[in-house]
Amino acid sequence: MKFVDEAEITVEAGNGGSGCLSFRREKYIEKGGPDGGDGGDGGSVFLVGDIALNTLVDFRFQPRYRAQSGKAGQGSNCTGSRGKDLVIQVPVGTSVIDVNTEELIADIRGPDKPVKVAQGGYHGLGNARFKSSTNRAPRKITSGSEGEERTLQLQLRLVADVGLLGFPNAGKSTLVRSVSAAKPKVADYPFTTLIPSLGVVSIDLERNFVIADIPGLIEGASDGAGLGFRFLRHLSRTSLLLHLVDALPVDQSDPVDEAKKIITELEKFSPTLADKERWLVINKVDLLSEDMIRQLEEDLRKELNWELPIYKVSAINNKGCPSLMRALMDRVENHRLKLNDSEDYRAQQNEKEKLLAFEIRRKIERSESLEVYENDMLE
Repeated sequence: MKFVDEAEITVEAGNGGSGCLSFRREKYIEKGGPDGGDGGDGGSVFLVGDIALNTLVDFRFQPRYRAQSGKAGQGSNCTGSRGKDLVIQVPVGTSVIDVNTEELIADIRGPDKPVKVAQGGYHGLGNARFKSSTNRAPRKITSGSEGEERTLQLQLRLVADVGLLGFPNAGKSTLVRSVSAAKPKVADYPFTTLIPSLGVVSIDLERNFVIADIPGLIEGASDGAGLGFRFLRHLSRTSLLLHLVDALPVDQSDPVDEAKKIITELEKFSPTLADKERWLVINKVDLLSEDMIRQLEEDLRKELNWELPIYKVSAINNKGCPSLMRALMDRVENHRLKLNDSEDYRAQQNEKEKLLAFEIRRKIERSESLEVYENDMLE
């Protein structure tokens, strides 16, 4: 199935049913009073998370959804039936943005809480509602209100604890294969990874976290070059980023320069994403001697002004990976504990995610506008 992480849909709630204008007419009953019933409310539109879905591709083929309208009222004080609500299933991790107001309506984080995105219209009143001591035969009714209509942009952001960063062929997919049961494609050419993939890393019983791999970034990614640019949003929910540095790049480039380029592109693309906690990992250390690894670590610390620990692994033979995964597990558990115990910390993280989603959306819209402009100039 094709991986689609963005779609635009239009949702329409049902209209409310109109009230009924009716008078009681029965044999042997003279001058029957008003008995027009109310209309029914229109159905609302809800979004709910579904763990069985992992792409928004279905919404590309069906972009419009409408809930059922309420029925009109009838005589004998009969109320019209209410319109059925429409429940739309989306992947867990979907952000819902109102295209017109650019408001973040909802963030679907789990499968258990439906979110209302369009309110159904309210019912109209029948003439029986307007009967009074001075108006015994009212001919007044009200129509039901129209249901809410919205154009929504759905953005799927994978729910992962740790995100991988790095140039193509840095060994990100190999690391995911080494530490989890996921089997992303691995080959000896750039851009082997074309879509994001997830892997579950199990440390002990009931101790695990999710790691996300996105297509590799290249120089100019912040301006739309390469594949990783469009998938950077999937790193927004992670508690930390894992920056993989290729110890021996295939093109014989300088690993330190490549690490600096990744950081530069990240800062140009989204300052909020660049401020996220980031760990540095040197991969493919089995190809270098101890002295060369030590020199590379010193160069990285000097050029990047790096004071945190630098981990050294060889993803292909799992060297150094277990200790790195345990350290990541401890960090992820600490993040989860803060989210559960501190409302201030949770609110702070939510605000960062909203700001990051806005920055990424703006960047992608600018890139698409520039692409359209360039195509028009070529034509």
